[in-house]
Amino acid sequence: MAAAQAEVEDAPELVKLRHYFDHPGFIAANADGVRTALADRPDARLVFTAHSIPVRMDEAAGPAGGLYSRQQRETARLVAEAVRGPGAPFDLVWQSRSGAPDAAWLEPDVNDHLRALAARGVHSVVVCPTGFVSDHMEVVWDLDTEARRTAAELGLDFARAATAGTHPTFVAMIRELVLEETDGAPRAALGKLGICGRDCPDGCCLV
Repeated sequence: MAAAQAEVEDAPELVKLRHYFDHPGFIAANADGVRTALADRPDARLVFTAHSIPVRMDEAAGPAGGLYSRQQRETARLVAEAVRGPGAPFDLVWQSRSGAPDAAWLEPDVNDHLRALAARGVHSVVVCPTGFVSDHMEVVWDLDTEARRTAAELGLDFARAATAGTHPTFVAMIRELVLEETDGAPRAALGKLGICGRDCPDGCCLV
């Protein structure tokens, strides 16, 4: 898009909204999805998922490295605490791995983790795809189909929390992010990693 913009005289300015992994609207939407999934299984283990990426890519993200995985963990922590209170236990795992089989990607895979939980005696899980914002194919196939099948083979009670989708707090958040850019609206964040995507240091997120 930037290359196309450079080719056009008086092209419109392109403004990318900042990261929102810890925005109150995003956290609230996911927390509501988790609460609904927990309704019939209040003691279920919370297992948060995000799209796996190559380890080298994660190591290169942000000045200190690991920005992607740290943001995903912060989202999971905030959602778990919104539902179950401070210090609530949870797991962060990965899904949708692709690419060369000999390349290292973020682990554990959600299916491998379900097997590990079953071996530890866990009987019920709620899988929370906070690394995604809609029920697209990687959620429907990798979780609703493959992970659910794995859980059934293991005798694990399984539920999948809804993605943020069209949840009212998530939709309102998008408007707020636009207003940050157009009207100087205050920036809302719940986490400990700081506002990401604006006022970043040189060399941040080169990949």
